[in-house]
This record gives sequence, C-alpha cells and structure tokens, in this order.
Amino acid sequence: VQLQASGGGLVQVGGSLRLSCIASESTFSHNQIGCAKNAIGWYRRTPGRQRELVAAIKSDGDIKYADFVKGRFTISRDNAKNTVSLQMNSLNPEDTAVYYCNVPDNFYTDLGCFPWGQGTLVTVSS
Repeated sequence: VQLQASGGGLVQVGGSLRLSCIASESTFSHNQIGCAKNAIGWYRRTPGRQRELVAAIKSDGDIKYADFVKGRFTISRDNAKNTVSLQMNSLNPEDTAVYYCNVPDNFYTDLGCFPWGQGTLVTVSS
C-alpha cells in the first residue's frame, strides 16, 4: 500500500488549494484487519497537536468531514485514476499543517492504517 499526497503550498487567508492523493492499486484490496475497505482519508498535523482526520471518502460515495472543515473543504475521488482530492476553500491560519492521506480505520478515528508518507505542507498566511 502506497499513498502519495501533493498539492500543498503557501496561500493567503481566504484562499484555496487543491490537494491530491494517488493511491496504489493494493490500497483498495488490502486485508488489514480493522481498516476501512475502499476508503481514503485526508489527515493533517499541526505543530504541537496530534494528527487529526479531516475528511474521508468511500468508493460508494459515502463521505465524512470533520466539523472544523464542513462547508469549506470538499473531498472527491476518481476511481479510475486511484486519486482522491481535497478542495480547500476559505482557508485560515488554523488550517496550516502537513496534510496526509491514508486508509482510515473502521471507526474513522485519527489513526491511519498504513505507514505515513511525507505529506504535503499547507501554509496559510495572514
């Protein structure tokens, strides 16, 4: 299982960014106990805080959002390309973090199922 996040950068308050996560084929056929099937999540980690789930999407279209991004972020997926995107609008300094993608556990907690990649840094400047 490999997941690679990209698309981060520097943006001003109120701006937008679109992150992309490319997943290997094995991501969707894993047999990891306790891990969601056919689901990809976006997570973020800010300095001094634990990693937290931002949004997750299943292949059937079921979507979950953290309360702090509802109405601002949109998660989507292209099953043909094994890609999950995160459109982030109305960004504020509190969104500054390293963003990662991973397979969620069955309870969609802040714990991803597989080793974390490098992530992509999003910096929102005021």
